[in-house]
Amino acid sequence: MKRTSIHRAALIAAIALAAGAAQAQSSVTLSGLLDVSAGQSKAAGSTSRVWGVDNGNMTTSWFGASGSEDLGGGLSALFTLQSFMRADTGASGRFGADTFWARNAFVGLASKDFGKVTLGRNTTPFFVTTLSFNPFGDSFGYSPSIRHYFTSGTLTGDSGWSDSVLYTSPNLGGATLQLFMAAAEAGSNGRNHGVNLRWGAGAIDAAFSWQDVKKDGATAVADTKAWQAAASYDFGVAKAFGQYGKVDNKTTGNSYDIAGLGASVPLGNGKILAQWGQIKPETGPKRKTFSAGYDYFLSKRTDLYAVAMSDKIDGQSSGSAFSIGIRHRY
Repeated sequence: MKRTSIHRAALIAAIALAAGAAQAQSSVTLSGLLDVSAGQSKAAGSTSRVWGVDNGNMTTSWFGASGSEDLGGGLSALFTLQSFMRADTGASGRFGADTFWARNAFVGLASKDFGKVTLGRNTTPFFVTTLSFNPFGDSFGYSPSIRHYFTSGTLTGDSGWSDSVLYTSPNLGGATLQLFMAAAEAGSNGRNHGVNLRWGAGAIDAAFSWQDVKKDGATAVADTKAWQAAASYDFGVAKAFGQYGKVDNKTTGNSYDIAGLGASVPLGNGKILAQWGQIKPETGPKRKTFSAGYDYFLSKRTDLYAVAMSDKIDGQSSGSAFSIGIRHRY
């Protein structure tokens, strides 16, 4: 073989290897979750019971794409675009006011040595702490913790902040620090700020979150400051959860003490779930919520659940709900 032919063959092989390496350094993943259930609900203080097929009672349905590119030297670029949806009707968003990519929409850089920075719309660390330390996770339908912080009119600012910058430190001895800020732009009252510290070792996990919300969204929101301390311990035969926090509404002057205790107990291919939670306002009626159910996994990606809830507000008739549903992750 001529020398030029040998060189040409070697060059082609080198280009092919480089192209393969470049492709291996980049990845894009399509993923999502669908959660639909059937059941009955009665709001506290109401006299009517409603039967229905509902979306997202255990986890809000969503879909999206995420990806990363290895830039070398331990540095990588990343992005995430995720949209909520209502699988019972096919509509987008959790409700009408949601933007299309309301769950997450960010781009950023990650380093093994210095941590990760993402810019855009980010899920708040306060929301992640709330869902991580109760047995029902991010269930807007049945988690007392999620309901008391995010749907009972106490906390403001939503579970995600737009125009935000989120820094997450590397894991240092089991501890991770997050610093969060949503910029004050035209038409906004001010900035949002947040801090989160999480530490875990073996069976124990703990976190502390604080946030200050002043930034307006689509409509004016009340200014609130909130903190939450939470912990869990896995005994093997059961996992225990505890949460305590306070929300101060600077606009109305009212404040709320929020507590939660829960447990998950492995049984067969699933888990028994139970949680009690309470809102105790400085002014106004107390609210107590208790949920219990069983979550059965058909596979790693698909589970069936049956859950019931009691919701009591002082001076009002008790609310209640139950659902039987299915979740599928993809």
